[in-house]
Formats: sequence, structure tokens, C-alpha cells
Amino acid sequence: MYASIRVAFVEIKGGSFVKKVLLFGDIGIDDTAALIYARLHQEIEIVGLIADYGNVSREVAVSNILYLMKLFNFPKEIPVILGAEVPLTGEQPTYFPEIHGEHGLGPIILNEDYDFKTENFLEIVNIIKKYKDELIIVNIGRLTSLATMFIFYKDLMRNVKEIYIMGGAFGVPGNVTSIAEANFHGDPFAVNIVLNYAKNVTIIPLNATQKAIVTPGMVDYIDHFGKAKIFKPLMEYYTRFYKERDPSLLGSPLHDALTLMAVMNPDMFTYESYPVTVIDKLDGPARGQSIAETLPNENLNAGQKKHRIAFDINYEKFFHNFLSVMTGQQVNSDLK
Repeated sequence: MYASIRVAFVEIKGGSFVKKVLLFGDIGIDDTAALIYARLHQEIEIVGLIADYGNVSREVAVSNILYLMKLFNFPKEIPVILGAEVPLTGEQPTYFPEIHGEHGLGPIILNEDYDFKTENFLEIVNIIKKYKDELIIVNIGRLTSLATMFIFYKDLMRNVKEIYIMGGAFGVPGNVTSIAEANFHGDPFAVNIVLNYAKNVTIIPLNATQKAIVTPGMVDYIDHFGKAKIFKPLMEYYTRFYKERDPSLLGSPLHDALTLMAVMNPDMFTYESYPVTVIDKLDGPARGQSIAETLPNENLNAGQKKHRIAFDINYEKFFHNFLSVMTGQQVNSDLK
């Protein structure tokens, strides 16, 4: 089972520098992997969770967050905030049960109440005021809620240190249409608002996330040595979808976990910075297409804000880091 992984164990010590993360998510399987990774990482502190529509409805996203907070003993003082229910376009969202399951957690169906309360959307304002330039926003779902913050609180949002966004596909196939990634396609107006006003944005698109493959061997290894026993049934469900779509895949990509990993591991990525626009026509095949202006034309780029885009990852670093955090052990391996 573990033939391709030769390991040596070293206890992971908590560092003195902890990053404060406000997470916006539409909690499906890869969002769940990101939450587990955050909980197990000793230098990430989740200071708030915004439940958005996307992979599932907002109502389901809330229940998934509360379930995971209970299962992984998240501090109860972490606010769970009600985010957007529909995009800025006013359309009814399309959900993806074939990828994430009817309840967003693969084969797991929830039917219990949880001893957590939810907060009003304006609680985000209090979090930003509290942490100011310490705060890092990670958006792993649709961008509607984040865009709303820029619409109402543009000056306040300047206090946020960094914003990491999972979204886009730059010159590679999309995952909801042939050219568009789901988060950008779901609310392209919101994406353009965020990219127009936000500073210090890092975009983690499909170019990078499709390479963050977790293999069945890695899943078995985490199941054997780690504490996240929910991870294996989730990933088996998730991987079945990807294997049916592309039998050549060795596993399934963890788009959202990789985006959270970018906060702590800048050397895992190959970045370039360009102005970015997203096609926001509601009808037609171009909807949600993300375009990086790569032409070296100074006049064309004048006045346009550039954003850092991850075009590639160092898979070996991804492999080591993900297994190390998910098992609580430092994993040294030879990849075969």
C-alpha cells in the first residue's frame, strides 16, 4: 500500500508565527480538505468562516461547517457567518451533487443539530477591525460575499493584508465549461469587482490546482497515520468522479486545500503577475473566462492593477507538506 513512500518521522513543532485566516467557502469535499488542513496546521488560525452558496446551498454549507467544527474540535468562539445565497446576477445557483454529493460531503448525510450559532454578515466588519493588517482572506468558493464587502466597505477592506482566491483558468481547460472555472463562472461580476478594488491578491487557478493530485496511496497513508478518518470516504467519492471523467488521472485534485497551502508555502508555486479580467456576459460560451493580459505593452497595461497568478506548483513540496500536516509527522519521501 505504501510502497512508493519511504518515510522518516520527525515531530512537528508549532512555530511562533501564526497567520490569521478569514475563510470564505462553499463547503464541498475539497473545501472540507482545506478546513481539515487548517485545523491540523499549527501555524494557521481560522478567525472566521463565511458560508456561501456554490458547491452546495448556503444552508447546506452552514451545516457542513458546523459538523466539521464539532468533529475536529474547532474553538467554539470562531464565528460562522452567513454569506451569500445567490450571485450578484440574481440567478439561481447550480449545485454539483455529482462531484460533492447531495450534502457536499460525498457519502455523508447530516441529520443532527449542532451547538453553534451563526452570525450576521456584518460580523466580517468586526473581524477586519479586530485583526486589521494581520488578516489574510482566503476565498475558496464563489466571490459574491467578498465582492459585497468591497461594495459596502471599500476603505475598510484596504486593511486586509492579503487575499488568496481559488479561481480562474488561464489558457487551460475550465472545469464547468471548456474555458471557465466554476468559481469565476458562477459570479463573474463579483470577480471583476474584487480584482478591481483589492490589493495584494494571489489567484490560484486551475493551472496550479489541477496538478495538486492526491492519490489513493496518499489517502490510505493519511487514513492509517492521521486523525482525519473522514478524509478517506470523502476522497474515494471525489476520486470516483474524476476517474470517470478522465481515467488517466492518478487521483483527484484538491483545489481549495492548495489555495490555503499557498498562504504558508510561497515557494511551492511558480508565480507571474498580470492584469486580469473576467468575461461577465451572462449568456454565451465566454462567460467566466479569465484573461491575463500578458502582452508587454506598457500603454495597454497603464493604470491596470496586476495580480499574482500561480501557473505551476512544485508537486514534491505539495506532497511532503500535505502528508506532513495531515498526519502530524514530517514525511520525507522519494516519489516514483
